[in-house]
Amino acid sequence: MNIVNLLRIAFRALQRNKLRAFLTMLGIIIGVAAVIVMVAIGQGSKQSIHDQLANMGSNMITVLPASNISGGVKIAGSSFQTLTEKDIIALKQEGKYISEVSPAVTSRGQSINGAMNWPTTMTGVTPEYLDIRKLTIKSGRSLLPRDVTTSAKVCLIGQTVADNLYPNGENPVGRVIRFGNIPFQIVGLLDEKGFNAFGQDQDDILVAPVSTVQNRILATIYYQYIYASASSEQVTDLATAEVTAILRKSHRLKVSDQNDFTVRTQEQLISTLSATTSLLTILLTVIAGISLVIGGIGIMNIMYVSVTERTREIGLRMSIGAKGKDILMQFLIEAILISLTGGIIGVLLGFISTKMVTLLLNWPTLISESSVILSFIVCALTGIFFGYYPAQKASRLDPIDALRYE
Repeated sequence: MNIVNLLRIAFRALQRNKLRAFLTMLGIIIGVAAVIVMVAIGQGSKQSIHDQLANMGSNMITVLPASNISGGVKIAGSSFQTLTEKDIIALKQEGKYISEVSPAVTSRGQSINGAMNWPTTMTGVTPEYLDIRKLTIKSGRSLLPRDVTTSAKVCLIGQTVADNLYPNGENPVGRVIRFGNIPFQIVGLLDEKGFNAFGQDQDDILVAPVSTVQNRILATIYYQYIYASASSEQVTDLATAEVTAILRKSHRLKVSDQNDFTVRTQEQLISTLSATTSLLTILLTVIAGISLVIGGIGIMNIMYVSVTERTREIGLRMSIGAKGKDILMQFLIEAILISLTGGIIGVLLGFISTKMVTLLLNWPTLISESSVILSFIVCALTGIFFGYYPAQKASRLDPIDALRYE
């Protein structure tokens, strides 16, 4: 019996029991849709994290003080002051793979405009910081080198701070606000960047000359961070090794001494978060895949019922010349058709559900071709695996006993 006839017989058998066939497909439909949605959410989250971190500067290198041991006592990195102007000079002079360097210090406080106030963070930096962090000016001007050398009381303001200090929508450029008790003239408004991958508002910030924050607010000569930018994303690893070597030399550390600083890159952060997201995606996909197994068990159960119901039909076909392999293929094709049809409906439901997740929950999603192809392959294998044993049972029936079956 050729494949066309077997397909025709399988279609007719399914049409006779449409509702039962649909209920059998339901497990496959839900399983495939769930897998596509879970993978889309995982891939979308991973891509969103990558894009946001890349938007902060994919070739950015961050240096911060590290915990160290002094006299047998471990000192926290936040209180271990090791980064100074000497390090900035060394990095600028000796760095071959470094394009820009900026020190940074931060202070949390209250920004005040008349009766309006807003708690925020003031970050003291040099003009290079804006290029490293890919910050752009919406209106006004950027920081200038002379602002740093003269410890000028000027600042750039983020959109969130502007909205809270100037709720009527006035242009803040040129106006004077206070941070604590110190007046600062706003010389520029930063473009909006929104929330980052950690849910932090990147527009809730004031940017001022590093010397101003050091001298007038923190009263320190040390830096809390050093930000550097590799010449290109391809040489980020070389730049990281170079920064480590230069700072060890600047801090006069011996070969046996541990680093009193930590060097981090965006790529490391992206890799860590991507690995975490991938693990979560795999976990959710496995959970969703359980529905496919349940659907496969449903197919096996219904095929057993079908074999029992059609025992006389099987006997009749075998008596007029159908071979065991023809009966085997007939029931196996029915199982595969149920599985693949459920897979097609599941894919469509998965696409619709993914769009609904994006529209209603505003979650980032990304449907990958691999998840759709994998779903079809799994559906076919499910049909073959769970349909084979009932089909084999049907093919081994004795024609005489089958014809006598009531």
